[in-house]
Amino acid sequence: MLSSLSVPLAQAATWTAQDTRLLSAAVAGIAVIVLLISWAKLHPFLSLALGATTLGVVAGMPFADLVDTFTEGLGKTVGDVGLLVALGAMLGKLLTDSGGADQVVETVMRRTTSKTLPWAMVFIAALLGLPMFFEVGVVLLVPVVVMVAARTEQPMLRVGIPALAGLSILHGLVPPHPGPLAAVDALHVDLGLTLALGIVVAIPTAIVAGPVFGSFIAKRVDLPPATHLLGSTPAREEQQHRPSFVAAVAMLLLPVVLMLCKSVADLTLTEDTLGYTILDTVGTPVVAMMLTVLIAIVVLGRGARFSRDRLSDVVGGSLPAIAGIILIVGAGGGFKQTLVDSGVNDVITDLAAGASLSPLVLGWLIAVGIRVATGSATVATISAAGMVAPLVMGLPPTQGALVALAIGSGSLFLSHVNDAGFWLVKEYFGMTVGQTLKTWSAMETILSVVSFAVILLLSAVV
Repeated sequence: MLSSLSVPLAQAATWTAQDTRLLSAAVAGIAVIVLLISWAKLHPFLSLALGATTLGVVAGMPFADLVDTFTEGLGKTVGDVGLLVALGAMLGKLLTDSGGADQVVETVMRRTTSKTLPWAMVFIAALLGLPMFFEVGVVLLVPVVVMVAARTEQPMLRVGIPALAGLSILHGLVPPHPGPLAAVDALHVDLGLTLALGIVVAIPTAIVAGPVFGSFIAKRVDLPPATHLLGSTPAREEQQHRPSFVAAVAMLLLPVVLMLCKSVADLTLTEDTLGYTILDTVGTPVVAMMLTVLIAIVVLGRGARFSRDRLSDVVGGSLPAIAGIILIVGAGGGFKQTLVDSGVNDVITDLAAGASLSPLVLGWLIAVGIRVATGSATVATISAAGMVAPLVMGLPPTQGALVALAIGSGSLFLSHVNDAGFWLVKEYFGMTVGQTLKTWSAMETILSVVSFAVILLLSAVV
């Protein structure tokens, strides 16, 4: 009898030791990154690489596998995010130098007071962010945020935090973003019901984390204007010709419309048909942004009456300022991949699986743990949805949709140094790591906690 129990007990002890080692490796890797950036003042790209190395060594990964893992994560992130950042920077530079961004800002400002400006930014960000990826929304909105803050002489964070909140809450809760769509598919819940409830949850959450928190934190974290990201803008007297307000807004909305075409195709058309193939292709984020930039060169360039040489200079001049951002975001992806391949994701999943909680609470907690460990909201959503899917069977449709939303809510919790979005926001807004933790990370945590509270309330009354 004792001998038959010895093997399971030994396996349990070995498993517990491995859990401890992996969690310690994650903590050590994150600690190295924070110390190198904040204390040693080492460049974030090198700090992330050394943090990933520390994580892999402590976790016991072979060095050759560690290098392959880091470069794989870096390459994938640069491929997914880096191209979008570069194309978004080109579009932003075209909007700025042609006077299109000025035209948008001045038109909006004529109809907005300083008190209602943060609320207007939430609405604009939510409108643009509904069908697009978070990273695309950031690179499209940054020129507008910078311009609005400069023209209204408002703190960057008072304008920027509401825009980020509007984008992020939709990314976590509302289809057709990849995370919510994956949760709907894994849990087999109603897409339309999840979309409707997601919007209901998103509205009060974005208000609290956007205008309310933005106005609070802007008084406590002072940031210089981030106009360096757009390069030097021509003086007003040099902008004798500007594209119209309609043309400028059309260029902002064009990638939204193109990406929405892909979502419409996924929902309404059959694969392998000509219509589906066309809409799926033009709606792919990189293709949509590339087409938008090419069209903007003609529309905005013609509106500003730029010569061919001037257009070439404007497009080329957008890239040096964001080269560092792309490398840092890529390194963040390499660190995240190291966390995943080392097994930290599995450890958190296994530890949470033994908890006796309702699907609503369990889904949120699992998503929180995976999000904090891996930095990926989509990975957290997919993993948590797969775990709680058996518990959702037999639930009423509304409760099943709320479980999907709870998982999306948890996937937003505490974005920090292992999240590519953390570095994207940090670099675009010109913040230090500490300032980014106080602003962006705090905002993400507020989004997660407030949205989960609203979901619990809906669960009790619906």
